[in-house]
Amino acid sequence: MPVVNNERWDKWVTSNRDSYGGACVAVAREVMRLLDEQEEFDAREIICEADKNAGAGGITGFMAGAVAQMVSQCHSRGEEFRRQWNNDTAIGSEGEQANESGGVLNPALLRIG
Repeated sequence: MPVVNNERWDKWVTSNRDSYGGACVAVAREVMRLLDEQEEFDAREIICEADKNAGAGGITGFMAGAVAQMVSQCHSRGEEFRRQWNNDTAIGSEGEQANESGGVLNPALLRIG
């Protein structure tokens, strides 16, 4: 798993020892492992596969957003993952906006209007 930001990854791991945060860390770890094996990927599908492989029990949308954040900040393919995640999660053009800002979209948020 080519972690490029060990300090940040260690902080995620240390800060998330409870079952909820620990599930996010376990899924993020598995996503990063899968990214090492797969040349092409779908961000949502790889998170679902990682959830199943890690035995996390079905993470929520908010948790998936946290996983995307961890992977984007810590893995050597994080920027590629972040951009695909944002494009897949976007409502309208917000994926493009998030890609320009460097952020990760949270799929648990709703737009009403």
